[in-house]
Amino acid sequence: MAEFSWEARGRTGELRAGTMVADNIESVNTRLRKQNLNPVKVKKKPIAINIQIGTGVDTKDLVTFTRLFATMIDAGLPLVQCLDILAQQQPKPAFASVLKDIKNSVEGGSTFSDALRKHPRIFDELFVNLVQAGEAGGILDSILGRLSIYLEKRQKLVRQLKGALSYPTIVLVIAMGVMAVMLTFVIPAFEGMFAEFGGGKDALPALTRFMVALSHGFITFLPLTVALLVGFAVLASWVLKQPKGKRLFHKTLLVLPVMGPVLNKIAVARFTRTLGTLLQSGVPILDALEICAKTSGNMVLESGIMHVRQRISEGQNMVEPLLEAKVFPEMVVQMIGVGEQTGALDQMLNKIADFYEEETDVAVASMTSMLEPIMMVGIGGMVGVVLVSMYLPIFELAGNIKGD
Repeated sequence: MAEFSWEARGRTGELRAGTMVADNIESVNTRLRKQNLNPVKVKKKPIAINIQIGTGVDTKDLVTFTRLFATMIDAGLPLVQCLDILAQQQPKPAFASVLKDIKNSVEGGSTFSDALRKHPRIFDELFVNLVQAGEAGGILDSILGRLSIYLEKRQKLVRQLKGALSYPTIVLVIAMGVMAVMLTFVIPAFEGMFAEFGGGKDALPALTRFMVALSHGFITFLPLTVALLVGFAVLASWVLKQPKGKRLFHKTLLVLPVMGPVLNKIAVARFTRTLGTLLQSGVPILDALEICAKTSGNMVLESGIMHVRQRISEGQNMVEPLLEAKVFPEMVVQMIGVGEQTGALDQMLNKIADFYEEETDVAVASMTSMLEPIMMVGIGGMVGVVLVSMYLPIFELAGNIKGD
């Protein structure tokens, strides 16, 4: 399969152009004639070399695009015209280029969902499947509206997750930086001052001698320490890319003493919101569970959800497999069971998601308020030990002078 650019004339003689994915030029000509177009020029598009870090498109851009697109579709504008307007008004060149490519694909005969599927780094499987369900049911405008709400709520969860992980990480990095500066510059300066006073190492207090020795060791072995840290980072990166290592890391995150409950609440909110949105949009439950598993971001949750999907495909309900998987709280599982029995599973899932999103707000705030004093006391304690060890000889010298 390759991508071809084409020009053709319609029945009234107007010139039209676009792109099409096909096996060869003959296939493109055949498809154009089936659309009552007379091919004028068809050529294979050269492979473009585009070096770019990331997609250049964030969730905010996606939410804005989805909301505007839903409004235009609801107002009765043709699909191609909506894409053309949004591509022209898009301030980010990378996203504008993607929208133009989608427009060309739709003009070339592709469905909107198939055109989106060509850009998986921007439009994930959930987005594409919801659009496909909207196309099939003729409710694309309402589906896009639900999708924009879902994306906003998902972005909120991502921000909460980053907040939960970033605060202790930043404080830990600052603590390590402070200690490195003190061991490299502050303690050697005090050591030089003690030498000028004529005090030998044996005359210094035990705590001071220990900190001086620690400073010497840190400075001497600094290149080796940096090399070991880099090697550890590379090794950790490699281990996390392996299925077993990644699964162990994800499992550890969920059972951490303070952070684990927060991550569990975020996982419940994300799963229930995603599944509820998919079911509400008409996506079959087996497909919806598969999408939830792939977008969970955690291998433990992914395997648990796939286990549930397998058991449902064998004819069971959701409650028993969810209890067996042991990935979500029992209360959540029972509420899902009630929704399943009453035929309002999508509504129940969205209610659970609303509750756990509020719980996540409280949990993140509680975790931050708990970690803040612990981190501050830890940093203050380290700095205090270093300062006391450096001032002990001065206090002893002052006491000796006073005694004389």
